[in-house]
Amino acid sequence: MVNMFFTYKESFQMVPQNNADRGLRKSRGRPRDWHDKTAQNTIKSLDRAMEVFEFLSEAQGKTLSELASDLSQSPATVYRILVTLEGRGLVEFDQTYQVWHIGPRAFVIGSRFLHRTSLIERARPLLRALMEDSGETANLGIEQKGHVLFVSQVETTASIRAFFPPGTLSRLHASGIGKALLAEMSIESVERFLTKAPLERFTEFTLTDRAAMLKDLEITRKRGFAIDGEERNLGMRCIAAPVFDIHGEAVAGLSVSGPTSRVGTEQIPALGQAVLAAAKQLTIAIGGKFPGQRITTSASLGSRAP
Repeated sequence: MVNMFFTYKESFQMVPQNNADRGLRKSRGRPRDWHDKTAQNTIKSLDRAMEVFEFLSEAQGKTLSELASDLSQSPATVYRILVTLEGRGLVEFDQTYQVWHIGPRAFVIGSRFLHRTSLIERARPLLRALMEDSGETANLGIEQKGHVLFVSQVETTASIRAFFPPGTLSRLHASGIGKALLAEMSIESVERFLTKAPLERFTEFTLTDRAAMLKDLEITRKRGFAIDGEERNLGMRCIAAPVFDIHGEAVAGLSVSGPTSRVGTEQIPALGQAVLAAAKQLTIAIGGKFPGQRITTSASLGSRAP
């Protein structure tokens, strides 16, 4: 449920106790010149080893001579690197075929990265940036049993705004995030959703006809982002884009939502691209991959007038 209300907030600023404390906090975990990526702050031998490691991860089953040739490095140098990585379990040598492969330890380390790539954690800074850039409330939602479950939100400071507290549920067909997720589902999954229960009407603009919904999803898929044009709540508009996981499947959606008085049809193209860019950044941040190239056309950017 979207609540429209007036709110007044007092701003305040947290001031560090003193400059010494602030300097101490900044120094933890990184030196003063942490941002300096010049050669003086890189370890050449480690960089060379990582080049071999990354190349081998993409080109499995390479002989020593093939690796040395492909990387334009001496066989002796590559061999020392491989033996060192082998000692850590990051690569392994196939005695039968005399080729090198990525090792099991690489999977273990990669899996640890997945543990810290919490969707909500990674989304928070992107939601805040999206809110600040658009001036509207930014939301993160996932699919749950035919509904969108809103799991995070950064509210705009505007007095009249959309409000989706974490835990709010909304039907997929009447939600920007919901339609963004539906558009990326298989035709079989969409058909199951459409036939499982009638498409409930919330406003005069809610899509309740199967053919109309399928057409809207096709446009959404080509455009890359979905538009909820007062389909859940009159006077409110939402623009959303999907977020993809490591398998290229849509697992979440990012959106901005606000009153039609501010989110008019003329704002849709720019807001759509901003949401799409944020969703792509989140996909990359969680180690996801994109299923294909998205196409944006001016002919498909229209929506209902406020």
